[in-house]
Amino acid sequence: MNKVNIEINNMDYQGMLEAVFLATQDAISVVNENGEHILVNPAYEKLTGIDNDDIIGKNSLYDIEEGESLHMKVLSTKKPVGNTKLKIKPSGKTVVAQAAPIIVNETLKGSVAVLHDMSGIKDLTDKLNKAEKKLRELTYKYKPEDIIGESVAINEVKKMIEKAAEVPATVLLRGESGTGKELFANSIHALSSRRNNSFVRVNCAALTDSLLESELFGYEEGSFTGALKGGKKGLFEEADKGTIFLDEISEISMNTQAKLLRVLQEKEIMRVGGNYTINVDVRVIAATNADLSKLVREGKFREDLFYRLNILPIVLPALRERKEDIPLLIKSFIVKFNDEYGRNIVGISDESSSILINHQWPGNVRELENVIGRSIINMNLNERIIESEHLPQLYLNKKLPIKNYVAAGNEAMTKLSNVLDKAESDYIKDIYVRLNKNKTDTAKVLGISLRSLYYKMEKYGIK
Repeated sequence: MNKVNIEINNMDYQGMLEAVFLATQDAISVVNENGEHILVNPAYEKLTGIDNDDIIGKNSLYDIEEGESLHMKVLSTKKPVGNTKLKIKPSGKTVVAQAAPIIVNETLKGSVAVLHDMSGIKDLTDKLNKAEKKLRELTYKYKPEDIIGESVAINEVKKMIEKAAEVPATVLLRGESGTGKELFANSIHALSSRRNNSFVRVNCAALTDSLLESELFGYEEGSFTGALKGGKKGLFEEADKGTIFLDEISEISMNTQAKLLRVLQEKEIMRVGGNYTINVDVRVIAATNADLSKLVREGKFREDLFYRLNILPIVLPALRERKEDIPLLIKSFIVKFNDEYGRNIVGISDESSSILINHQWPGNVRELENVIGRSIINMNLNERIIESEHLPQLYLNKKLPIKNYVAAGNEAMTKLSNVLDKAESDYIKDIYVRLNKNKTDTAKVLGISLRSLYYKMEKYGIK
């Protein structure tokens, strides 16, 4: 009686093992001591795309597209093999596989392997990366990895960025237009202990003095015509516990400079029309392409504010000072525009690369990015390599000659200032037209603020 019960239990046990083998979601394959498949489960068929009848009797390499056979390694060593990445066919999926020997009565009878599908993990990773990108767009646009370059000059800046992130001191970023001041400001924030709080960017040149003041410090209800009911929080309040990036700091008025100084000294602001102070904990990063020390000497910038801002100065190198980084930047921009424009550009010709490396880049990295973008737009859909004919005219290293307006013969003479004004007007007009009358790009290329460009265009009647 006991013997019958044991036999029934063994049959039940075998049935349970078969049920588990068939139901498990991980793909399982078994080979004999000769490396021939003798057993696979439905999950294996689904993962590989191979039917049971087609795989049985085939050798252990039959289903592998890239990588070595774990079964053969197990059979030769009689030892288990840990997680190994493989690409299988015909499905083309990437899997992580493990294998172990089958030993019966101390005799090697075969090998069993378990395959884990990595596509689900990849999908989750892609979704996580997209979510991280979205979150970064809501807080700060760039991260330290976005700083492209391995030159001595840019590596020195990277070191300074890391040091700046470790302390809460005010940072002053100095560099020509287009050197990437916002990128470096974002990177400092992303590396700092404030990374999980707001990063607020303010273009000081894009706002009038009164509007800039109300935007920075907020205002109380009824403080001016059009003020919102209940007032409005300023950007310093929005950036509390985070970072505020004041771009083109040289453009703010002396009056706003005094109020900014108070924020840096006292860590408090007062709204426009308000009669009480509000404490704020904000890390200030300022940026300029102007020589602030010169503006101080000229009485156009407060000396005490300059010293408050200049606690941790970081000078960003011009692109012409780190030309060895240009190929890396080009590669990065090609990837970016392929994604944005839905293209499949694979590289750039040696001739085109040489042209770009030898250009002086008065517009720096931003100009290089624009050139690559326009080059890809100029290409036909079937073209894959950026050739010299795709490059837009690099006119910036060919300054327009100042015409000879000095009187000759019966021509009227004029003041030198008129000659210079005429040359400046012609040059601005030429750049403006070449850039399809885009004021923002024109200001960037000329290396002046948007406010200064508007002033000059009005002065010279450029429309």
